[in-house]
Amino acid sequence: MKTNTPTAAPTFRLWLMMVLEFAIWGAWLPLIWGYMGKDGLAFTDTQIAWVGSAFAIASIVGIFFSSQFADRTFAAEKFMAASHLVGGLSILGMYWAKDFPTFFGLMLVHSLFYVPTISVSNSIAFTHMKNAQKEFGVVRMGGTIGWILAAWPLYFILQGKSGAEAVTASRSIFLVSGITSLVLAAFSLTLPHTPPKPAAPGDGGFAWLKAARHLARPYLLVLFLVTFVDAVIHNGYFVMAGDFLGSQTVGIKPEWIMPVMSIGQVAEIITMAALGTVLARLGWKTTMILGILGHAARYAVFAFMPENQSLIIAVQVLHGICYAFFFATLYIFIDAAFPKDVRSSAQSLFNLLVLGLGDLVAKWLFIPLRSQLTVDGVTDYRQLFVVPMFLALAAAAILLIAFWPPRSLAVASNDSDELPAR
Repeated sequence: MKTNTPTAAPTFRLWLMMVLEFAIWGAWLPLIWGYMGKDGLAFTDTQIAWVGSAFAIASIVGIFFSSQFADRTFAAEKFMAASHLVGGLSILGMYWAKDFPTFFGLMLVHSLFYVPTISVSNSIAFTHMKNAQKEFGVVRMGGTIGWILAAWPLYFILQGKSGAEAVTASRSIFLVSGITSLVLAAFSLTLPHTPPKPAAPGDGGFAWLKAARHLARPYLLVLFLVTFVDAVIHNGYFVMAGDFLGSQTVGIKPEWIMPVMSIGQVAEIITMAALGTVLARLGWKTTMILGILGHAARYAVFAFMPENQSLIIAVQVLHGICYAFFFATLYIFIDAAFPKDVRSSAQSLFNLLVLGLGDLVAKWLFIPLRSQLTVDGVTDYRQLFVVPMFLALAAAAILLIAFWPPRSLAVASNDSDELPAR
């Protein structure tokens, strides 16, 4: 019988898939907010918030439709090709869109087709890697590189422009993102064939429902809860860090805020490369706890040592540990813990928290809290940052006490011997 797994893992193609996947996102996300502001399209705060919520909406819809199709109906590589074709054309259209209804509509269409591909690209990678626990960090590292390759050049090129020239130049982010999406649509057809998995007898046809039922297992329910908390903390960093770094207390110049925040992405590349070794030595539980504690340490420095600019900059390297040790490990664990026929839906179920609900709650929690703690233009950052710091400590404690995956899900060591789950 012919197997779907190739004799040699197509690591480079999977890595390049991740480069293109996250370059699409990295091209527009850092710069779209200024483009929508008073010097650009002059959208209201509410309109900007709606555009920013498109990913969250797509993450919810994706569970019930897109990931269902990828699991049950379409070959994953063809799903990727079709999604990036439609998503690419949509974000290309944003280059010409000036009014809010058209702009938001195009962003929503792009998000509805793009967001599910994050889960599907993970599923393709896991299906065709020989040792996912060892190789996924290296493959997923391509996503971080793709983000940097798209975001950094655009940021520094556009920094030197102002006024109408800057607004016109900022529109190029949609051209870069759209063209990259179309390239990935074509490239997806060269990816290894990843066929859909029909439902097993008695399972019914809904992959998302079967995936959700697995949350009845205590260790998965605990992980689901902790993922939600960590997603709020993680997204809260992007909500609060920019203003904090540019405040009088820290004193980083506006043009250097984005590069400083990007230090963590460079560290993420290194951490991703070492993730397989770390997992083999420490196991699921310890690795994920360290990822959460990275948030606690970073927020502690923000809260109690905000005048130490050098330390504030240096602590950005913890982003690599925060993301790779928790979120990348989470995706690997999901692949090991859920049945093959619902893995895209399972990835989407957790991405609902990472990309959707966690992001929304972070905005609704930290933006009002920051306003409450701001008097005469001065924010009490100590009180602000101890909130996510304690949330991170609580999440790590829950994982330590209540997360006990079965021994059958133990991490395989580099020589394929099993280590105890811990």
